[in-house]
Amino acid sequence: MFARLAEHYRSVVADLVMSLRALADGLQRQGLAATCYVCGDERQGQGASFVADLGDGHMVRFLVSDYGISWVESRNGHELVKLEGAEAIGELGRLAASLTPAPVDVALSRS
Repeated sequence: MFARLAEHYRSVVADLVMSLRALADGLQRQGLAATCYVCGDERQGQGASFVADLGDGHMVRFLVSDYGISWVESRNGHELVKLEGAEAIGELGRLAASLTPAPVDVALSRS
């Protein structure tokens, strides 16, 4: 059972790393400063460090590795929020959702 759980966690980490890369690219396309550094490989495990400057001194950092997952949000160099695990992933999802353009109402677009 533990081997299966470890493999599942490695899969989650790999998916998060891929998502972080895409999120950094999306933020950069919107003109925001964002980076995603990836370390490791499939055999040794993988991890990533994602940092984004959301403007007005507002920064977020998301770290993911075989050792854990964390989200740190700060403003003007002062840490505001630090989350771990599922809560950190939830905040990452919130940030990603804020980048997605609102759906266009089809009825309005026909006029």
